Amino acid sequence: MKLRKGSHDATGLRFGIVVAKFNKFVTSKLLSSCIEGLTKQGVKADDIEVVRVPGAFEIPLVARTMAKSGRFNTVICLGAVIRGDTPHFDYISAEVSRGIGQAAMDADVPIIFGVLTTHTIAQAIERAESNKLNRGGAAARSAIEMATVMRLLRVGEETPPSAEVPRVRRAKKRAPRKRKD
Repeated sequence: MKLRKGSHDATGLRFGIVVAKFNKFVTSKLLSSCIEGLTKQGVKADDIEVVRVPGAFEIPLVARTMAKSGRFNTVICLGAVIRGDTPHFDYISAEVSRGIGQAAMDADVPIIFGVLTTHTIAQAIERAESNKLNRGGAAARSAIEMATVMRLLRVGEETPPSAEVPRVRRAKKRAPRKRKD
């Protein structure tokens, strides 16, 4: 039996972060904790790119675009959808979840779901406080582990865990061959 698991050493890895501006009082705390979690594990500031989008609904498209760019080992999605008095919460949270999952499958790059879906503002704030269970920091840890797992699966066991991560590259599409008649 072979057992492969990711590590928490993020040295040499590159991360994209998509963060919603809506509910900024929550998402800014998620972002701070996420960046702190990445840098504590060896990620250089130059290896992190943050893109702000208007709201959670816009996260999947940008995450997919970033993941397909070939510039990142992992993309992290951060947002906060808080239940209100209308069914809007249900539509947005369902579409964001579906969209992020689909983006990961389309891009073949780990995309981490760090979008809070809470019933109350108090619950969202609690999940974004750095001295409690901050989901931004948890998203950073998941991103590092997934990036290292995917590196193991793509490169193979021969690469020592301390080896530098190769830059993510996408295969170029070839032009169709002309048929000889």
